[in-house]
Amino acid sequence: MSNFFSKIYSTSFGVNHQKLHPNSSTIRCCNDEYSGVQHKSRELNGWVSSFPEKNLVLSYPGIVKPPRPKRIILVRHGQSEGNIDESVYTRVADPNVGLTEKGVEEAEECGRKMREMIEKDGGDDWKVYFYVSPYKRGIETLRNLAKSFERSRIAGVREEPRLREQDFGNFQDKEQMKIEKAVRARYGRFFYRFPNGESAADVYDRITGFRETLRSDIDIGRFQPPGQQSSNMNLVIVSHGLTLRVFLMRWYKWTVDQFEGLHNMSNGGMIVMERGYGGRYCLSVHHTREELQKFGMTDEMLIDQEWQKIAKPGELNYDCLITGPSYFTHFDDDEDKNFEM
Repeated sequence: MSNFFSKIYSTSFGVNHQKLHPNSSTIRCCNDEYSGVQHKSRELNGWVSSFPEKNLVLSYPGIVKPPRPKRIILVRHGQSEGNIDESVYTRVADPNVGLTEKGVEEAEECGRKMREMIEKDGGDDWKVYFYVSPYKRGIETLRNLAKSFERSRIAGVREEPRLREQDFGNFQDKEQMKIEKAVRARYGRFFYRFPNGESAADVYDRITGFRETLRSDIDIGRFQPPGQQSSNMNLVIVSHGLTLRVFLMRWYKWTVDQFEGLHNMSNGGMIVMERGYGGRYCLSVHHTREELQKFGMTDEMLIDQEWQKIAKPGELNYDCLITGPSYFTHFDDDEDKNFEM
């Protein structure tokens, strides 16, 4: 399995969307599925479509939208050399910092736990599809957790630069790095921008773009060929601690204060967004209330997760304490109860 993922990144590096084909040692773009096949283009609202997967999201009689994946699994990379010795960043560029031996073990254990979780569903057609940060520690985490999955279970992998670590700037001075991080602690993690680097707010902007790509992929069912989509698909995002917290903030519309209260995931740790009863992705389907509180989620955030568990995609929570009357101070209690946005 390790050599298999080495092939992906040594021979197909830079390919945005790859599909694994059974009984093949090569990786091909999913568009190859239709190579050499004559397609009949249709005139649709003034534009021509020759891509079958795009037709799935159009409102045609008999066209059924592909099922939403069962889960979106967020994975923080295993322990890296930089996690145990920050002076590494003065000698090695951040994208080239790799895993420690413990980090490799954490990634392997993450893969075993992930497979065990998926197999408990009882389905026999499940697969995993990976999005991964291009940083070395991200790719090494992917390769090692993927040892738990044979070729037939891996639907594909996409390297996604927008999932990279927050850019901390060009630090060659260890003491200066400590000073800047101390300033960030006083200023606030979300808005403080490192010299020549990024703030969490900058990461939020690029994660917003990735989120739209992910939503489009889900709507189109891009993970498998048309007609072969399964509701037992599991999407796995292998990235970095702050990037994943920002992703959750953006997905669930958490406030800056709520983001600041979140704790980092452990190395090789998972946070699972599982499809609820109405089709939306919810943290409280898989995780206990205690686990989410330990992560730093407030009572208001937990109440919203209970709504997420039963709501349908596209619905709005008009009674949400996160985005509703809590912003205003001039309402009395009776007005609060009747407040609608």
